[in-house]
Amino acid sequence: MANLFDAANAPEVEPLKFVLGDFVQWKRSDLVADYPLASYSAQYVARISSGGSTEFTVVATEADGTYLFTIPSSTSSGFTAGDYHWQLEIVRTSDSSRIVVERGDWSIIVDLDVNGSDPRSHAQIMIVKIESILQGKAESDVGSYSIAGRSLTKMSFAELMEARDRYKAEYTQELVKTRIESGKPSGATVKVRFG
Repeated sequence: MANLFDAANAPEVEPLKFVLGDFVQWKRSDLVADYPLASYSAQYVARISSGGSTEFTVVATEADGTYLFTIPSSTSSGFTAGDYHWQLEIVRTSDSSRIVVERGDWSIIVDLDVNGSDPRSHAQIMIVKIESILQGKAESDVGSYSIAGRSLTKMSFAELMEARDRYKAEYTQELVKTRIESGKPSGATVKVRFG
């Protein structure tokens, strides 16, 4: 494996995901022909996809005639874990005009070295919560109740089962995606034997 701290070994494409607190870098030499370093600058602007104003920018530096993007560990440790939408912006130096040339997504994953971090996805967490409610529902099957004059309604058993199944399907998709990204078979292959 090449030393990924060395800019010469930086991948030629942005990462799909990285861990909070990691040093991350990549380069984009494919941009230089159309946007020479002497006349343009480049930056990624990323915003968390769950809504809100959580955002960060990664500005390129010049390294060996290419655009190099670097996120130091000290910077990425301050990010919020989650899924982000990003856009790659090119800025013309002469007048600061900007164009967006690409868009994509990143997942920023919790750091297991941090005490109390929960590495589970939202789908995994919801499956556990719904299953604990289902267990409690079998013991106490109250459909609605009142507190201080306000009427509250609980989800029915069927609605909980439907929600659990939906999250299980989402979690299965996450597992398939992770296996494919790590170069393993998806596990979704159906084997047929003819006798």
